[in-house]
Amino acid sequence: MKFETVIGLEVHVEMATKSKIFCSCSAEFGGEQNDHVCPACCGMPGMLPIVNKNVVNLGMTAGMMLNCHINRTTTFDKKSYYYPDLPAAYQTTQWFAPVAVNGTVEIETAKGKKAIRIKQIHMEEDAGKLVHDDWTDTTLVDFNRTSVPLIEIVSQPDLSSAEEVVAYLERLRSLLRFARVSDCRMEQGSMRCDVNLSVRPEGTTTLGVRTEMKNMNSLSAIVRAIEYETARHIDAIENGTEELVQETRRWDDIKGKSFAMRSKETAGDYRYFPDPNVMPIVIDDAWYDHIKATLPEFPEVKKARYTGELGLSDYDAGILTDSRALCDCFEAALAVCGSAKEAANWLISDCMNVLNRRQMTADQLTVNGAALGELIRLVTDGKVGRGNAKKILEAMFDADIAPAKYAEENGFIVSNDTGLIEKVIKEAIAADPKAVADFKGGKEKALMALFGKCMKQLKGNCDPQVLRTLLIDEINKA
Repeated sequence: MKFETVIGLEVHVEMATKSKIFCSCSAEFGGEQNDHVCPACCGMPGMLPIVNKNVVNLGMTAGMMLNCHINRTTTFDKKSYYYPDLPAAYQTTQWFAPVAVNGTVEIETAKGKKAIRIKQIHMEEDAGKLVHDDWTDTTLVDFNRTSVPLIEIVSQPDLSSAEEVVAYLERLRSLLRFARVSDCRMEQGSMRCDVNLSVRPEGTTTLGVRTEMKNMNSLSAIVRAIEYETARHIDAIENGTEELVQETRRWDDIKGKSFAMRSKETAGDYRYFPDPNVMPIVIDDAWYDHIKATLPEFPEVKKARYTGELGLSDYDAGILTDSRALCDCFEAALAVCGSAKEAANWLISDCMNVLNRRQMTADQLTVNGAALGELIRLVTDGKVGRGNAKKILEAMFDADIAPAKYAEENGFIVSNDTGLIEKVIKEAIAADPKAVADFKGGKEKALMALFGKCMKQLKGNCDPQVLRTLLIDEINKA
């Protein structure tokens, strides 16, 4: 008998807000333990929540990016359960009227394109973080993450393989990062998912016994967990190795196995009820239209424009459209320098090199796009050498500078003083007669050695073609 896997995902995404969902505490990742806390986010009695409007804005944005219907009246509810990292003993979430419902996300795998239905997107607060100390055999709680705003994106059980799950998560990450809903950095926990999985005989419609694996935050681990859990379910059905029960399981990536944690709760176990402390949020036409007007051009639409209208390669367009920051900088630079290819090359090569060296992501790019375009013009017009232009670019990562002014102040403007250039050339030739003889003997590398010495002496402030021409002329005279 052949089986098919049925998978639904609950994806938790931390929103890119400066403050928490119901108070003014910082939502920044990291920091000293229990530094970003107050009585409100710690669930102290008598503290009333105040909804962060930007959370609702980003919730609506996420819904629109995922083709959802936006509920014009959305409400918050209390979800009752007790964990040590949930100080109020309930979570403020959305159950009865989530911000967005009934969406679709299209994915593409080796088998082709497929539409994955979105059941709902709801806003909620995150829990704290348990910190285990093996040395003292104690567990402490860091409440910094408590009440950090989340959206939970709940899919229908439309996924059928690990490959589809990865494609779906990558698509979500691309759209949400592009809309600046979240940075979706799985390694920091700002995007994590619960995998709900069952198997059934091929051709049947009845769902099998479902298990849930919680808080997965690595694509490679998710793939291994799905493959293991699928094999475990099939083995249990075919060989009776164990009884399948509806439960929550923990994936141990080091051991390559999943372990039972607890029986899977149902909605009734959580005793949802409307939160009396948070009024219903009414989204009027003006608010709705404003959010819709601020949506970015979709990455695939932008990529098609870059390749079709601007003539970029599919590879270059793909790198640029993987990051909203890269796209914004590229378009601003293009408007000034006029060359799509040059703007793309500087971003993909030079800017990315600086980002990698500083251990920053593309989304952390802060270089002024118009200033980058000005720098590119200085190079293509022959006013600044490429080497010195890279020094200017490095400075642009640290401050909002005007490239032309910076080049002038630091002596980076290319010199047209042929007298100075010829003087430097003659000194280089006199200092290295062997290189002159080698070049005359047919060794091209000898010319490049002399060229490099001259350019270094001139501090890069020379038109390379002018230097090469004068250098060859002087060698021929020697």
